[in-house]
This record gives sequence, structure tokens and C-alpha cells, in this order.
Amino acid sequence: MTMPKPDLTRVLARAFREEPLEDREILYLLQLEDKEDLDRLFATARSLRERYFGRRVFLYGFIYFSTWCRNDCAFCYYRASNKTPHRYRKPLEEVLETASQLAAAGVHLVDLTMGEDPFYYQKGPGLVRLRELVQGVKRKTGLSLMVSPGAVSKNALAALVEEGVDWFACYQETHNRRLYRRLRLNQGYDSRMQKKVFARTLGFLIEEGIMVGLGESDADILHSLREMERLGAQQVRVMSFVPQEGTPLERAAAPSPLRELKTIAVMRLLFPRRLIPASLDVAGLMGLRSRLGAGANVVTSIIPPQAGLLGVSNSTLDVDNGGRNPQAVRAELARMGLEPASLREYQEWVEKAKTSSAGAAGGFGQR
Repeated sequence: MTMPKPDLTRVLARAFREEPLEDREILYLLQLEDKEDLDRLFATARSLRERYFGRRVFLYGFIYFSTWCRNDCAFCYYRASNKTPHRYRKPLEEVLETASQLAAAGVHLVDLTMGEDPFYYQKGPGLVRLRELVQGVKRKTGLSLMVSPGAVSKNALAALVEEGVDWFACYQETHNRRLYRRLRLNQGYDSRMQKKVFARTLGFLIEEGIMVGLGESDADILHSLREMERLGAQQVRVMSFVPQEGTPLERAAAPSPLRELKTIAVMRLLFPRRLIPASLDVAGLMGLRSRLGAGANVVTSIIPPQAGLLGVSNSTLDVDNGGRNPQAVRAELARMGLEPASLREYQEWVEKAKTSSAGAAGGFGQR
């Protein structure tokens, strides 16, 4: 017997009351196409965000300090076998200078990202280098740190938490194991997930993420959302696939931006108190308004101009023209009636999240 189609008004009302949604209701939301229906979905997501965070948004500075990687992911511009990208390992002095600029400009967190570069995580000198970099940025800025180093060893994770790193970001990109094997070549699904489980036991906050437009179904997205919940990720991210030169998927079609936006909104309905990024890395400053309008509450991939740094999905988009700098982001937030949170508000959220067994802190908006 065919189940009746869910009623949008009822589903959104239940989500607004923070009642658990059924799988079929989540799939229904992910499949919405009518503009009026989508506007209602996004409005509900924004209302839930405002319940816990008011009109305030968090800002994350981004330092991609090594573009070398040992892996050969089918979707990634920086895959080991791609001869096209500019490769670099930024000297410690440059990393510290950029981190200082970001801190002075008012970001709440510095995201230190690299490929899985053995130069930084191999036993002995590699781990010493990584610790030195993290120590330096922490001393220089005093800000919360996120490290995105790939599936590093347990010893490396323990060392990073000792240095005061708050966040470990390590994305599956998909929780469909068959699709994962096609995307993350020769990388174990379970071993990657277990790194995040172990990191949580050490006291890390976890960012988990998926990519859309790589052949996943709506049911796959639903499954990923449930896996994020089981993991207890405090920050959940979705980004659109961007075809990359020199990769097996360079001629694949980019997805409609709507797929990412719907997923952001559904994430907000399912995880109203958690952090959901609006990344500048896919569509630059032009894409920020729609992502925040779908319920995101963190602006990520903020990069100072002329710092010699690259992004990930769109490696140069809006970087040197200043479109990703904190001042440009603040101006765009003001045009939307939003504003950056205070540093104290972000630090309080982080501390609450670390002590919350449910994996999600409260917010600071009016309920």
C-alpha cells in the first residue's frame, strides 16, 4: 500500500516544534521543487536558527597550509596524481602572519587545513612540525582552532588535543559505502569513521561533512544525516561538487545549487542548535546570501587577500580580489540584517558543546 504524501504544513510545524521527523518526511523535504514550498522550508530553517542564535553568525578563518596529499580522491583537485595544481607548504612564519591578520579582523576560529601530507604527520619530525605550527597559531591568536589534517594517527590526534585544538574536521563526503569507494580511492570507510569516534573520546568537537552532486540519491543524503546524528557531530556541513581539472570527474556536471541549499535547510530542521557552515569555497561571496538564507550560521573559508593561499573547491575564487576577507563578509551580513557574533559568544558555545552529552550546545538567541 502506497503511503500518502506528507503534508508540508504539518511537517514544517513539527520541525518547528523540534519533534523528530520520519525518514519519509525528510525525503519529502529534500525533493521539494516548488518555489513557494522551498521558501517556506527556508523560512522555517531561518526561524529555528534565530531561536538559538538570534541574528548572529560565526566567522571562520581558513589557512590551507599544505596542498600536498598522499591520497588520490577522484573528486579532489589536489589528488596525489594530479600534476595541475600549484603545490606548496607554507613556512611557519607565513602561517602565523596570516593567522594574526585573521584574528585582528575578528574571526572566531582559525581552520588549519592540509592534504594528508606525511611531511606533517609521519612519526617523529612530521608530528613535531604539526605541533609546532598549532602551538604557534594558538599562542599568536588565542582563538579556537580547527584542524583538518585528514585521517591522521591516534597519536597525532592526541598530540593535537594536548595543544588545545578544539575541532577535528574529517569528512566522509558520503556514507554510501559503494559511492565512497569510488570517490575516496584506497581509503577505508570504517577506519576514517573510527578516527572521528576516537577523536570524540579525546574531547574534540567534530565537524562531519558530505558533498552533493556526486551521484548520491536523496536516500543517501538521508542516510548521511542519520550517520551525522549517530556520530554526534557538533558541526555538520554540505558542499556542492565542483568539477576539477586533472581529475577523473573533471567533465562531470556540477549539481544545481538548490541541492545544497535544501540539504542545509533540512540540516537546520534536524539539528537546530548545531553549527552549519555557509562555505565561500563553492560560489564565493555571491553564494553566501542563499546559504545563510537556507539556515546556515557559520561563514567558512574566509581568506585574507594577497596571502598566497588557495581554497579547495574553487581554489582561487574571490581570494585575491578580497571577496573572502572578513570585511567583505561583514558587509554582506549587514546587507542581510545579520551580524557577527562576539568572540565571547563563540567561546561560550564551544565550551557548552564540549560538556553536552547530546553533542549540541544551546544557542544565545531568544526562545
